[in-house]
Amino acid sequence: MAASAVVGVSQGIVAYAQPVSAAAEEAKAPPLPALGSVLNVPRIALLDGGVFDPAKAQGKPLLVYWWSSTCPFCALQSPSMDKLWKSQQHRDLQMLALSVDKKSEDAAAYLKAKGYSFPAAWAGPEWRKAFPKPRGLPITLLRGRDDRLLLTERGQMFAEDVEAIAGLI
Repeated sequence: MAASAVVGVSQGIVAYAQPVSAAAEEAKAPPLPALGSVLNVPRIALLDGGVFDPAKAQGKPLLVYWWSSTCPFCALQSPSMDKLWKSQQHRDLQMLALSVDKKSEDAAAYLKAKGYSFPAAWAGPEWRKAFPKPRGLPITLLRGRDDRLLLTERGQMFAEDVEAIAGLI
C-alpha cells in the first residue's frame, strides 16, 4: 500500500507540472473592461504580413474582436463582422480581429477558407500578457475616437447587433 501512495503522490506532482489548460487560463481571464475606460492596444503583427500600429488607429474608431476558428459562436458572428468592416472603412473604422487559436497557421487557414478581409492577428500567449483577453468568446469591443470604450460585448452578437455598431461610429 505504501508503494501505491508514493505513486499517487508522484503522479500528482507530475500533473501540476503540466501546462495550464485552456479552461484554467480562461478562469483566470479578466472581466470585460468597463464602458468609458481607455483602451490601449499594443502593436501586433497581422496574419497577412502587415502590422497593426496603434498610432495609426489613434483618433479613429477601433473595433477589437477576439475569436477562434474552433468557436461555433465566432463562426456565426464573423460573417457580420466582415460585412461591417467592409461597409464602414470609409468612415475611418479600424479593426483588429485577434485569434486565440493554438497556432497562427490555424487562424490564417480559416480566414483564407472563409474569405474574410478584416485585419487579423494571432494573439499568442506571450502577446496576451500585455493585452489579456477578457473572459469569454467571442469578445467585441468598440473604442471611440477619444480612445474610450463605447461597446463591450461577451458572447455571440446577432447580425442586427453587429450592424448597429455602425451607429456608434
